Amino acid sequence: MTALSSPLDPSYRAEALRRLASEELDVLVIGAGVTGAGCALDAVTRGLKVGLVEARDFAAGTSSRSSKLFHGGLRYLEQLNFHLVFEALKERRLALTTLCPHLAKPVPFLYPLRRPVLDRAYAGLGIGVYDVMGAGRGVPHHLRHQGRRKTLEMFPSANREALTGSIKFYEGQVDDARHTMMIARTAAHFGALTATSTRVIGFLREQDRVAGVRVRDLESGQEFEIRAKETINAAGVWIDEIQQMVGGRGQFRVRASKGVHIVVPRNRINSSAGLITQTEKSLLFIIPWGSHWIIGTTDTDWDLDLAHPAASQADIDYILAHANGLLADPLTREDVVGVYAGLRPLLAGEEESTSQLSREHAVASPVPGLTMIAGGKYTTYRIMAKDAVDSVVHNLNRVVPPSCTENVPLLGADGYHALWNGRELLAQRVGLRVAELEHLLNRYGSLVAEIFPLLEADPGLARPLDSAGEYLKVEAVYAVSHEGALHLDDILARRTRISIECWDRGEAAAAEVAALVAPVLGWDRATIDREVEHYLLRVAAERDSQHQPDDRSADAARLGAPDVRMGTTTA
Repeated sequence: MTALSSPLDPSYRAEALRRLASEELDVLVIGAGVTGAGCALDAVTRGLKVGLVEARDFAAGTSSRSSKLFHGGLRYLEQLNFHLVFEALKERRLALTTLCPHLAKPVPFLYPLRRPVLDRAYAGLGIGVYDVMGAGRGVPHHLRHQGRRKTLEMFPSANREALTGSIKFYEGQVDDARHTMMIARTAAHFGALTATSTRVIGFLREQDRVAGVRVRDLESGQEFEIRAKETINAAGVWIDEIQQMVGGRGQFRVRASKGVHIVVPRNRINSSAGLITQTEKSLLFIIPWGSHWIIGTTDTDWDLDLAHPAASQADIDYILAHANGLLADPLTREDVVGVYAGLRPLLAGEEESTSQLSREHAVASPVPGLTMIAGGKYTTYRIMAKDAVDSVVHNLNRVVPPSCTENVPLLGADGYHALWNGRELLAQRVGLRVAELEHLLNRYGSLVAEIFPLLEADPGLARPLDSAGEYLKVEAVYAVSHEGALHLDDILARRTRISIECWDRGEAAAAEVAALVAPVLGWDRATIDREVEHYLLRVAAERDSQHQPDDRSADAARLGAPDVRMGTTTA
């Protein structure tokens, strides 16, 4: 088994902040979404001295609110963007087979056909091109045309009158927030200094160059400088905001597109495969997600609060209406367990609709010492990171090796398959049920070996959470002892998905989890109460926003919750 990593515990963060304040970096990355974390990993594995700062938590923005697919880019065939499709297919294969097989899994999908001749010819041609371009690599046999009978066997919940057959193919699935966190943790393992709750409040200038940043530690309120030869702005939808700190706009503009998803119980739709269908604006996905389905997404302009885009009643009704077009037993609002909204950082163009804007990315250096990376899609994060670091190294006046991340598995990948093959014997040895060990292996991979000592020290941690039984108590503790979680929201919304998988959005779990992690984080009674209160206020604000008729009223409702992190205004 591979050597274990250094944990991202509170002592790690304190040391990282000390070194960030006292040592000059080769590269500082702003933003710990998937692209920023990818930049940090790419740079540090080239032998550079790297820092990564994030105002909130790993994947706190867009990178925890995607469709949770390593998507081959089927939708981009309509735009004849073959380059992006080919690139996405290659990255999906790498994720499934090499980089993170413990986190990414192939999932079967059906593309339902409604018009027997036209749809089969049109969709079949598109998916056939997709197949020829390499979509079957890394997943089971890809393209298969199916008649009505076979389709209904796989999808008994189908609206039989609206379906004449289907095309079966595969996509890759990933828990985006855990994957992004694991990229950052892998970067830290190779020496990158990572710090969440660290907000950039200004840039350091030496003549005409950016020479680093000034930051505020949102946990303590202290401010300090981080000096770096080169800085990468990977702040996603915040790129323009960061750019204004150096005196103006960059060479491109980012336009935010809101994508909303709903979560419903698995037993509300009887299907052995996920579903993808065309809408008038984009694609609709019905995605298997453990004991639930994730259904989405929307694709609409958003010019309100960037930190917490709000899903409105109109968004939820839109998704339900399109999903119900495929179902014999329609879904209702009462079936919705969870809702989340994210913002796609699209490169602005001449198109009126965000669904037509490019998902490709761009790199620019508007000021010497500062590089910006914008656009792109979750699946191609590694290519985006490579391109950004390639741009940066030209200015370092030294020989820097090329990117090697294509061959750098994330922590937990090495040894995963061997542990999976021996999971029954391992479960007996550590005293867990096989299903519980499988759950852990598919979230931590070979890093599961770091969890066993916690169970030995406190066997009670092997029990499921009382109010979120799909997760073990030890997972909450491990989130703060090894995975860098600093607040209750980090644990319930990103290290686990309790906030969207439980009917009460994690309200009952809040106090239980806070009590479990308090000893590790040094919380006293007052801090526990404050953390729980902030989480409950966040849930209430989100619920309120989801009953508002439009974006503006939803945004106003969501902004009613204060933030537990110092110096910010919303949770």
